[in-house]
Amino acid sequence: QVRLVESGGGLMQPGESLRLFCVAPEDIISYSPIAWYRQAPGKERELVASIAPDNSVKYADSVKGRFTISRDNPKHTVYLQMTSLKPEDTAMYYCHQVLYNYWGQGTQVTVSS
Repeated sequence: QVRLVESGGGLMQPGESLRLFCVAPEDIISYSPIAWYRQAPGKERELVASIAPDNSVKYADSVKGRFTISRDNPKHTVYLQMTSLKPEDTAMYYCHQVLYNYWGQGTQVTVSS
């Protein structure tokens, strides 16, 4: 079972920036849409951002203008650059390879003053 590995989470203050990493052990990134999801305690998992093989991107309204998703195919890595963090961004963030439905274990982002 191929697993994605997320990292980069942490405890942040409102207004700060953070970059999340989603690394695959082999090339399963370049030919599939990749999405970042998040799940806060007591809430359903929600789609945050996605990037297609042609690098077209989509964002949830709640993160538009603040988050940027990008990919580096030779490094088998997808990034989520998060700026102007808000307490409501607090959640476990998961990476998802859409084509074969691969998930990672998640990385925790907490935004609190």
